[in-house]
Amino acid sequence: MDSHVMELPRVIQIGYGVIKEVGEFLSKFSPESVLIVSGPIVWARVSKVVEDAFKEKGLTYRCLQINDSTSKEVEVAEKTARVFKADLIVGLGGGRAVDVAKLAAYNCQSMFVSIPTSASHDGIASPFASIKGGNRPYSYTTKPPLGVLADVDLIAQAPQRLLAAGCGDLISKITAVRDWMLARDEKHEYYGNYAANLALMSAEIVLSEAKGIGRGNKEYVRDVVEALISAGVAAGIAGSSRPCSGAEHLFSHALDIIAPGIGLHGEKCGLGAIMMAKLHNLDWVKLRSALYDVNAPVNALKIGLDADQVAKALVLAPDIRPERYTILHKLRLSFEEAKMLAREVGVV
Repeated sequence: MDSHVMELPRVIQIGYGVIKEVGEFLSKFSPESVLIVSGPIVWARVSKVVEDAFKEKGLTYRCLQINDSTSKEVEVAEKTARVFKADLIVGLGGGRAVDVAKLAAYNCQSMFVSIPTSASHDGIASPFASIKGGNRPYSYTTKPPLGVLADVDLIAQAPQRLLAAGCGDLISKITAVRDWMLARDEKHEYYGNYAANLALMSAEIVLSEAKGIGRGNKEYVRDVVEALISAGVAAGIAGSSRPCSGAEHLFSHALDIIAPGIGLHGEKCGLGAIMMAKLHNLDWVKLRSALYDVNAPVNALKIGLDADQVAKALVLAPDIRPERYTILHKLRLSFEEAKMLAREVGVV
């Protein structure tokens, strides 16, 4: 890679109770009309606060409530944005709302702002959107949000399982970076040392604070949110998802095909990271212990996956993205080798 473009968020605001400042925050971008993409549960919780904040700043808005992150929801969001002539689209909610809003904004060439209400994955600030039902089982490349408004109080109220999944996504940066190094060494792929270290620093937060995160202390929730934002920024600096996504993510995407709807993305990435760490001769026990301490699953049975499904996903994973060289592309495990790996590290 001779050159690449870095695109980063322009404004990030994080704090306690900052959802009340959403009107002032969005006013920084001088929108004429705003489309909010949110889920029904989240919108029921925050609609009054948002409406009051918008009214105070004289902002015109419409809310589209979605239930999933499929290509159909993206199409509806795009159509709504064009009819409403929205020049700013807000993803207000968990990963689904943020991803749908992100891709819709990209396709409509509108501004995009991320307002996460859970810390389940690094899509909060990244230029990638995971959408189901499209022509690919992995993320779409879009643009990072112009702004991120993260209310720690709001995020801390989300189910603890979502926070644990976010930790799984963060820990997976350790094996993703190692895969990136492998591609550099064996395929002469571009490797960005700064972006890689930024991603690793995000993972280190989980390793060092796992017990506190597992107890649900609010100050640790803030650390996880900041780490997820930082990981998204690392991808923006790298100009690709390389520092954040390796074989463990391909394993997760393979499971989306083999066992759709079972487990959260970050949970499956965490399981994948344990196995990839073993293949890379890293301290997989340390990763597994940290995941256990944050209450993330360390055995696939906990989220309803059996040994055959895990093994099939490990075999299928390299074919999800043949061009993205990882440890699984190098080793090309057989079904029996894959099952043995999963058993050795206690994933099955």
